[in-house]
Amino acid sequence: MNMENTMRFRVEKDSNSRAQEILKNVYNALVEKGYNPINQIVGYILSGDPTYITSHNDARNLIRQIERDELLEKLVKNYIGLE
Repeated sequence: MNMENTMRFRVEKDSNSRAQEILKNVYNALVEKGYNPINQIVGYILSGDPTYITSHNDARNLIRQIERDELLEKLVKNYIGLE
């Protein structure tokens, strides 16, 4: 692998609304179970450990449908106002 070239990563636009829907459902499931949803989701994104996400309302399986790097990309874009 040539370390001088920059690798490109692209997320399909169609996945944006699906990812948002999944993240909202996961957030709501965490709230319903009494967890701090932001802390739990950040823990999951940083570690990759799905046990940060409750299995309530199938949230753990739902969040696994989104790649963690895709979630990070969406969060960064949203934070800097690109989405």
